[in-house]
Amino acid sequence: MRKVKIGVIGTGSISDAHLQSYEQNDRADLTSVCDLNEERARLKAKKYGASKVYTDYRELLHDDEIDAVSICTWNNTHAEIAIAALENGKHVLVEKPLSKTLDEALKVKQAAENSGKILQVGFVRRYDNNIHTLKKFIENGDLGDIYYAKASSLRRLGNPGGWFSDKDISGGGPLLDVGVHIIDLCWYLMGRPKVKSISGNTYSQLGNRSNIKNLSFYKAADYDPTKNTVEDLANAIIRFENGASLVVDVCYTLHAQKDESIIKLYGDKGGAEIDPEFKIITEKYNTILNIAPQVDSAGFDFASGFQNEIDCFISSCLGEAVPLSSVDDGVEMMKILTAIYESSQKGIEIQFDKGKVQI
Repeated sequence: MRKVKIGVIGTGSISDAHLQSYEQNDRADLTSVCDLNEERARLKAKKYGASKVYTDYRELLHDDEIDAVSICTWNNTHAEIAIAALENGKHVLVEKPLSKTLDEALKVKQAAENSGKILQVGFVRRYDNNIHTLKKFIENGDLGDIYYAKASSLRRLGNPGGWFSDKDISGGGPLLDVGVHIIDLCWYLMGRPKVKSISGNTYSQLGNRSNIKNLSFYKAADYDPTKNTVEDLANAIIRFENGASLVVDVCYTLHAQKDESIIKLYGDKGGAEIDPEFKIITEKYNTILNIAPQVDSAGFDFASGFQNEIDCFISSCLGEAVPLSSVDDGVEMMKILTAIYESSQKGIEIQFDKGKVQI
């Protein structure tokens, strides 16, 4: 049985989801890990059985033994490393977002096309078992034409700090960190329609809120409460050429009673809720029905989602499948995300002509 030899670049917290999933795929052979922090890289290599440790990703990419890489580094390095990996003949799985800017994303796309290699973007929510199930309902017309979706991911307190809150490194705050997932998931389930216009707002009113006590939240390894250059909250209304629309809001911190996470889609024959629980709403015999599918997990299952994502990547590397989240989709998300920021900055609605920004 042929195995895909894997290198993982970046050994921060998200890398464990990749490493564990490679470990559980019997057609993946984890050979190498790379991190600027050599001690951390060696600990991950020992834990997951990788034989080689690098501190320079370029050296890893020059290793002819490696077939494919996972890029789990800071956002500002995604495009640079992805392009270098493709140019060195590696298949690439890059964590979201694909890049910091649309221009970078387009360069990654060109590099992927030139190389003929697989580039899969880490939109892990697409790979959730519940989404796979819901997709069957949608494709078979049970929801009809989906014309409206809304998604929220709101935290009372949850700015991770560190590189997450440094715009030069992350590219943005909750919109690029969390919003990318829920916007992409809605867009994917709505059939990936072309964007017509975007109106967005961002706010930086509350900052890090490191003064708050008695309520815990995740903190990055390089957490520094004195540094924060990203937005607290972003919202947007996205209109598509087919007449559908998506309303979204995401935040790291808000004067809210509790955290809130919702994703809902509405069609002319039925609706669906994904977060916080998977439900389908329809009608029969003039009666509205709430359907609660009997599934292993009511909401998003992190472990199985990543396992499915890695399994798809390995199958794609072997020529048996194509990624559910292609480089083209990564570019489209960057177009949407950067347009939200631009709309907020300029105080205008951003118009698109057949999916392209109007200059």
